[in-house]
Amino acid sequence: MKYNIAVLPGDGIGPEIIEQAIKVLYAIEKKFNHQFIFTSGLIGAVAIDRTGNPFPDETFELCMKSDAILFGAIGDPKYDNDPKAKVRPEQGLLAMRKQLQLFANIRPVTTFKSLVHKSPLKLELVDGADFIVIRELTGGIYFGELRGRTEDGTKAYDTNVYSKDEISRVTKLAFEIARKRKKKLTAVDKANVLATSRLWRETVQEMAPEFPDITVEFMFVDNAAMQLIQWPKRFDVIVTENMFGDILTDEASVITGSIGMLPSASVGVHTSVFEPIHGSYPQAAGKNIANPCATILSAAMMLESFGLTAEASSIRAAVEQSVEQNIVTEDISKDRPYKTSEVGDWIASNLKSAGL
Repeated sequence: MKYNIAVLPGDGIGPEIIEQAIKVLYAIEKKFNHQFIFTSGLIGAVAIDRTGNPFPDETFELCMKSDAILFGAIGDPKYDNDPKAKVRPEQGLLAMRKQLQLFANIRPVTTFKSLVHKSPLKLELVDGADFIVIRELTGGIYFGELRGRTEDGTKAYDTNVYSKDEISRVTKLAFEIARKRKKKLTAVDKANVLATSRLWRETVQEMAPEFPDITVEFMFVDNAAMQLIQWPKRFDVIVTENMFGDILTDEASVITGSIGMLPSASVGVHTSVFEPIHGSYPQAAGKNIANPCATILSAAMMLESFGLTAEASSIRAAVEQSVEQNIVTEDISKDRPYKTSEVGDWIASNLKSAGL
């Protein structure tokens, strides 16, 4: 099979980790007789530096004609440390989500047996944790049109807006995913305080009878944040709004022992984006020390979206073997860490030689 992949390395460690994912995909290409055509585009700070636009029209056009998008990370200290900057790298990510209508972010949180001891939580709490967070991605406070400051600059405001259609679209996906798993859905909101959350809860309640085989529970976001740490194994599929999902998934990342192990997919109307959940980590850029596994596992999610389940399983098995054999970067092993490129080489080589 032939697939056109848009490659958006972005900023910081983005180019380094994307390079490792492409190595692995080339190994898949040879092993399973596929053809991947990779075309690179600009996004984030590097796009601002070259074009003045964090999501150039050329990048949007590339994404629209691609079967999927493999994305690294965005963010640069020179913009982070300038609160008056009118154009920011993050605007490129938001523009990509909006223009491609990437309405749902899927973040699986799965523990590796050989990594659970790295989690700051007790072993009995995290061993066997396996859940998915479905985060709405194109609405909410990040996209509220009314935002700004008063004339004297002493007050600021943002608006949190949701429509019923936005909520039902992502909730339908969450129900469908829950149906393929343990048939349990947790809807997270703040309905005791926020009008948007009350609309979320009403919409989920109205949809629930369409999925009678799914057990639905509702949970306030502060309680959900607490229970993710106290009892992570109680969750199966979580669905929530944009900002809550952003915060909860970063909290959930510590369960696995390293944020560098967590992939994600952003499902869109036109195409989908596959990316690690971590940021650009500018302090590590160019040092060849960043963990590439989340990006490699994101590539596995991409293959799965194409229906290439055997290929995706091969990648996951190779990554798990690399962790078991301690072929890992310094975020996991301080004693004898491997370089980013060495981990990528090992996983790609293992795919070629192993019967996976």
